[in-house]
Amino acid sequence: MHSATASPSPSPTRPAWRPDLGDGTYKNPVLNADYSDPDAIRVGDDYWMISSSFCHVPGLPVLHSRDLVNWTLVNHALPALVPGKHYSGVRHGHGVWAPALRHHAGLFWIYYPDPDFGIYAITARDPRGGWSDPVLVKGGKGLIDPCPLWDDDGRVWLVHGWAKSRSGICNIITLHRLAADGLSVADEGRVVIDGNAMPGWNTIEGPKFYKRNGWYYIFAPAGGVGTGYQAVFRSRNIDGPYEDRITLERGNTHVNGPHQGAWVDTPLGEHWFLHFQEIPAMGRVVHLQPMTWGKDDWPRMGTAAGSAAEGDAPGHPVLRHAMPRTASSSSANTAAVAAEPATSDDFSSARLGRQWQWQANPREAWARIDTAAQTLHLACVPTPEPHSHWLSPNLLLQKFPAPAFTATVAMRFAPSGEGGTAGLMVFGYNYAWLGLRREDGALRLLLVTCHDAHEAAAREHIVASAGVASSEVFLRVTVTPHAECRFSRSDDGKTFIPIGGVFQATSSRWVGAKVGLFASALPDSRPGDSAAFRQFTVTA
Repeated sequence: MHSATASPSPSPTRPAWRPDLGDGTYKNPVLNADYSDPDAIRVGDDYWMISSSFCHVPGLPVLHSRDLVNWTLVNHALPALVPGKHYSGVRHGHGVWAPALRHHAGLFWIYYPDPDFGIYAITARDPRGGWSDPVLVKGGKGLIDPCPLWDDDGRVWLVHGWAKSRSGICNIITLHRLAADGLSVADEGRVVIDGNAMPGWNTIEGPKFYKRNGWYYIFAPAGGVGTGYQAVFRSRNIDGPYEDRITLERGNTHVNGPHQGAWVDTPLGEHWFLHFQEIPAMGRVVHLQPMTWGKDDWPRMGTAAGSAAEGDAPGHPVLRHAMPRTASSSSANTAAVAAEPATSDDFSSARLGRQWQWQANPREAWARIDTAAQTLHLACVPTPEPHSHWLSPNLLLQKFPAPAFTATVAMRFAPSGEGGTAGLMVFGYNYAWLGLRREDGALRLLLVTCHDAHEAAAREHIVASAGVASSEVFLRVTVTPHAECRFSRSDDGKTFIPIGGVFQATSSRWVGAKVGLFASALPDSRPGDSAAFRQFTVTA
C-alpha cells in the first residue's frame, strides 16, 4: 500500500448532502438517500427512525435525531436475516419490507414483514444496543406493512397490508387483535379498509396506526409508489367504518408520490410528517413536512399545514421550511448539531462502519480489518455465476448519499489465482466496476459494465482494459446529478486519469443504486486471495 502520507482525496470538508441550512431553515429531502418506508417516533427529546432494508445485511437501520432534520445512523436492529439458511444467498427484493417502530412499557418495538414468511416482532430497551431475536407474530405469504396499536383499555391491535405477488390480493388493510404480550395474533382478523370497494382507490398499503381524541387513525399511502399520495382513514370504532381523506399530494411540485411515513409530535406541541419520494437511481429519499390538526380532527400536511382555513383540500410538499421547534433547539441561541449518516470510512475501527451492508447474510471470513494499518481486507469469494456479480452475496455496499458525490479508495491487490478480481463498484440493475483482475497470468486494470444484470442472459462487458505496473492503485467514481458516473484511477491519489465514458446508474429491486467495494474469484476457486482497501472517502 502507498505510504501513510498518501491520501486518496482531501479530508472531507462538507458532506455530500446537508439538509440543515444553518439559518433556522431546512431543505428537503432531510435524508437524501434510500431510507425507504420510514417510520419514526419520539421518546422524550429523542427521535428514532427505521426503514425497510430488503435483502441487505445488517438490516433494519436505526437512525437518531434531536430535531427531525439532522439524522445519524446509530444501529441496525437485525444483524442477520431469518431464516438464516434462506438468506445465505442473495434474494433481491425479498427480506425486510416496510416496518413499524413504537415505544411501549419501556421497550422499543419493531414489527417488520417478510412477504415470504410473515410478520415478525423484535424489542430492545435501548435502540442503540442489541435487539431480541425475531418472533413470528403471524405466519403466511403476502403479509406486509404491519403496525401495532396499544389501546387505552390495554388491548393490542395490529393492522397490515397485502402483497399481491405472494397472496393474490392487495389494496386492503386487515386488522388483528394481538395477544397481551403483542407476540401472536388472537383472532382471525378482518378487513377494515377495502380499496377494491372504493371507486378510484388503488394500492392502499403501508398503514400506520394511531389514536387521538377518541379517533382511530390509519395513515396509509395509495396510488402507487411513483405516482401516489398520502391518505388518512379514521373511525370512532376500531372495526370501522372508516372515512377517508387525501392529505398530501404532489401538486405542482417535483415531489412525486409523496407518501408512506410517520406522524411525529414534539415536546413543544408541533406536529410533523416524514415520508418518502422515489427517485430513479437514488431510491426512496425522506422528506419532512409540517403538519397541523384542524378543529375537525383531520391532519393537514405540507403547504396546507400553514393554512388557517378549514377544508379537505390536500396539502403539497414543502421544499424549504423553518426548522422544527424541538426541546434541543428551543433555548435561545441553541441548536442541534448538524449531522448526517456516515459515508466515509478510514477503517480505524475493528468493526465496519454502519453505512456498509452485504447482499445477504455474511460469513466471518469475508472481511477483516487491520486497525493498526487502517486497512480493510476483503477475501476473494467465488462468484455464484461465471459472468455476473448479480448474485454475489459478498458485495460490500452503501447507499448513494446524495445526487452528486465522489467516492475514492486506495487498493492493493496481487492475486495469485487466475480470475481474481477486486475494485470499486456502482451496483443496480445495471452495474459497473473499476478494478484489477488477474488474466493470463498478468494483472490488468479493467472497467466493466453489466446491463440488465437481473436477466438470465446478462454478461459483464469490458469497457476498458490496460496493463499495470503496480498492484497498488487509487480508484474513484464521480457521480453527477441524474446518476451519471465517471470512473478514474490514480497512482498517487492526486492526479486521476478518466477511464471509459459515462455510466448511468440505476435502481435495483425496490432499492436505489449503491456504491462500494468487492473482491471475487472464479466459481469453484479455492479460497486464499484477498484485496486490501484504505481510506474510503466520500466528498461532495
